[in-house]
Amino acid sequence: MIRKPVMAALAIAALGLAACEDRHEAMANPKICADFKTNPGASAAADPSTPVEECARRWAYSLAGSKDSAEVVADAVVAACASALGKWNQASLGQTAPGAEQALSLTTGQPTNPLAEHNAFAQGRALLYVVEARAGRCKPPPVSNGVPAGL
Repeated sequence: MIRKPVMAALAIAALGLAACEDRHEAMANPKICADFKTNPGASAAADPSTPVEECARRWAYSLAGSKDSAEVVADAVVAACASALGKWNQASLGQTAPGAEQALSLTTGQPTNPLAEHNAFAQGRALLYVVEARAGRCKPPPVSNGVPAGL
């Protein structure tokens, strides 16, 4: 007699989980996924952050399938883009006006410098693209020699 209530409870639990699974599928939004067939390099000359942003997007989409938290994956993305970030930082070193090495951040109001802002930009973009790729269930970019193509 105990079997019937237990079986009924298991059946209800299974239906509830199935309903959750269906709802989760409906939440995917593939329209937010990046199109890696376009060439972002055209605007790279106008905006020195473009190589960092493109690197972050490609690595984030590639690593988004990880079971780690989005923050951990974003940290890995920034580490993978260290070369692009370093080039951006190097290019900006000679462009800083005298006395402007330290300024207030426009977003936080805290003292900062261009290198810290570049890092914050990379970290923010990495996290955004990891979440975007997961939310849209986006496909990663093609791979060339073990690295996301285009890098």
